[in-house]
Amino acid sequence: MPGFIQDQLEIKFLILYIAARVEEPVPFDAILDLTLCDDAIDYFDFSECLADLVRTEHLTLDASGLYALTEKGRRNGAACESSLPYSIRQRCDKNLEAWNRRLRRRRQVKASSEQRPNGTYTVRLQLTDDKGGLMDLKLMVVDQAQAKAVAKRFRESPEQLYGQILRLLLPETP
Repeated sequence: MPGFIQDQLEIKFLILYIAARVEEPVPFDAILDLTLCDDAIDYFDFSECLADLVRTEHLTLDASGLYALTEKGRRNGAACESSLPYSIRQRCDKNLEAWNRRLRRRRQVKASSEQRPNGTYTVRLQLTDDKGGLMDLKLMVVDQAQAKAVAKRFRESPEQLYGQILRLLLPETP
């Protein structure tokens, strides 16, 4: 089945539509995945359009490889987004919702580790929400393998750990 996007100008409109709705600057692969919501778009046309949007200052590309929308891109994209087929915008919105949910989750759940002078590791586990910090816990573990395991497990279910800590620390209420 052929797609709805017919030419490079429409691909650019789609990229601007997406860039206006992601919650933070994103890497090439993310914009590519979000843009490939239409069967008519291929990698080479996408790459050319993305590079052109950077060249024309509709998007910026920072040193870490993240793309962000400029004010010029926001204005021009808003003026043109209604020309995108409704079904494409719906698919993009669904994909963007999932992507932004992952971005929010990554900002809210953080785990890091660093080696101490004695060779052990400190693992720092942080959980936040929209209002601020919920938990900031530092643990000592004996080696890097344990540090990685603790961080991985925390990222998988931070709310569960938070709840278990509260149950252990708070007295049972009738």
